[in-house]
Amino acid sequence: MRRIAVVGLGRFGMAVVEQLAASGVQVIAVDSDRELVDEVKHRVDIAVALDSTDERALRSQEIHKVDVLIVAIGENFEAALLTAAIAKKQLKIPRVICRAATSIHAEIFSQIGADEVIQPESETGRQLARKLANPFLEDFIDLGEGFTLIELHAPSSFRGKTLRDLNLRVRYGVNLVAIRRTVRSTDRAGTEQTRENLSVPQPDEVIQTEDMLLLIGATENLSRLPKE
Repeated sequence: MRRIAVVGLGRFGMAVVEQLAASGVQVIAVDSDRELVDEVKHRVDIAVALDSTDERALRSQEIHKVDVLIVAIGENFEAALLTAAIAKKQLKIPRVICRAATSIHAEIFSQIGADEVIQPESETGRQLARKLANPFLEDFIDLGEGFTLIELHAPSSFRGKTLRDLNLRVRYGVNLVAIRRTVRSTDRAGTEQTRENLSVPQPDEVIQTEDMLLLIGATENLSRLPKE
């Protein structure tokens, strides 16, 4: 089982801890504030109050043996930076992920060897802007290197047409990889039932009004899809 340590139990760190614990991952939760540690101790494998800039303290809890360490310290950048440096240089943790408040902080984390740096506020802002600009966009996953996987409500201009008719690869440079469709049926008692069906579409598949389309392609190409 993977072991993941989360250092910093503010709103971001606490959310990460709760999701990891719910997913069955072995979690070590760390913060200098004992009240925050007490709040989460019943949901994780280990919850400990310590100074994460103290290498000995980290080793005492076998944090050097974790697979991933997430530096989620929010307000004290100096402590976050030193924690990340110790994790990479002294503890030799295979993967260190840092939360950065600014692009400058993100660059500094990268310079000291952080394997991944995230900026939650910036990413949330980009997600909101993308959804506002694309009202039919349900969800998306940034795949890196300019490619994205999106889940899109079928635009009105697509409905009633087959994939062969739409020719998405030629017209937009994107690929439809799956269709999520609500299927309705009636049981013997006359009760209507619904279920979601996820299928890989064939060329003669007709797009229906309530279909959710899972498309992949260059982010620039996806932005050209109909938005009505």
